Amino acid sequence: MQELLHKSWRRANRWLVGRYVMMPDHIHLFCAPGVIPPESLQSWVAYWKRLAVFASGGGFWQKNFWDTQLRHHESYAAKWDYVRNNPVRSGLVARAEDWPYAGELNVLRWHD
Repeated sequence: MQELLHKSWRRANRWLVGRYVMMPDHIHLFCAPGVIPPESLQSWVAYWKRLAVFASGGGFWQKNFWDTQLRHHESYAAKWDYVRNNPVRSGLVARAEDWPYAGELNVLRWHD
């Protein structure tokens, strides 16, 4: 699944995926506009979900998503700390660094 999503996110490059954590029943990810002027976030999410469904041969996504806009690099660091510990809070691993379904595709730059 992780490689499938990486391929989908690379192809859907109007938004860039930064850090992410894949959970058994949902995904947390941080994204920022890519080089090409971005489409709406809703359209982008729907697009990479379709790519993943097509590549996997089956449907497994909820229709909607929830988003939060970050405005400062401090928010990114704080939100990332919370997200990366999601597998620990769920009892899946003892330490966040032990969770194999997390990573970073692109370094997202923040400007103050």
